[in-house]
Amino acid sequence: MDAPEPTGRRAHGGPPAVVLVGPPGAGKTTVGRVLADRLGLAYRDTDADIELAAGKPIAEIFIDEGEPHFRDLERAAVRAALEGHGGVLSLGGGAVMDDGVRALLAGLPVAFLDVGLHDAVRRVGLDAPRPLLAVNPRQRWRELMDVRRPLYTEVARAVVATDDRTPQDVAAAVLDALQLKDA
Repeated sequence: MDAPEPTGRRAHGGPPAVVLVGPPGAGKTTVGRVLADRLGLAYRDTDADIELAAGKPIAEIFIDEGEPHFRDLERAAVRAALEGHGGVLSLGGGAVMDDGVRALLAGLPVAFLDVGLHDAVRRVGLDAPRPLLAVNPRQRWRELMDVRRPLYTEVARAVVATDDRTPQDVAAAVLDALQLKDA
């Protein structure tokens, strides 16, 4: 699947120059676009790839086909992006739950954008259409992070806190932590 490059910048075949992982509200999309701009590369988001391929929003995929089907689509989207996108790549928050995805991320320049509950709520609100956060979103977010935080840390070469920071500051911290240079 060839997804359009939203920034219109250059991207060579994989592997990506930077991969961003983290929970909803961490700023993966916003920071990813800032990073892509600073590096002179294209930006790609696997959640957007999935929605494009399925022709509907992720929330509808969960409702219509269920989470297992969504995870199959996600696994395929991540694999395609890791093999064919040399720019900046953001993965969906749950992508790291898959053993195969974690194996594919080994050795890549992965940054875990860490965010606390307060900032996540402020950034995206937990009433947004996020299927895994539909019931008791604050408690569910904490539960998801209890499971996912060790996995994010496992795949990450760098962990960058995003609380109380601008996207530009977070992008600079990612570049510094991964020892990458601006374009």
